[in-house]
Amino acid sequence: MTELAPGAQTILDERTDLRIDEGDHERFSHYVAKNKLTEAMVMGTPVVALCGKVWVPSRNPDKFPVCPECKEIWQSMRPGGGDGDES
Repeated sequence: MTELAPGAQTILDERTDLRIDEGDHERFSHYVAKNKLTEAMVMGTPVVALCGKVWVPSRNPDKFPVCPECKEIWQSMRPGGGDGDES
């Protein structure tokens, strides 16, 4: 067993990592700023989703489920934490 320096303490991180495996981002639609999405669709420039995914949008997002990480971030940003309709 390793001894800690005086005054040091061990911290146990019990958070669940909801990070999605590489490639899973391709199976979801993501939340991005509307003005950035419009620009990206017209100009072909990359956008950054709330979850951090960077890509050039080129498909209909209605055909895919919403990225759970984007959805969680979006709901935490809304007044009251939002359990309401995302429309």
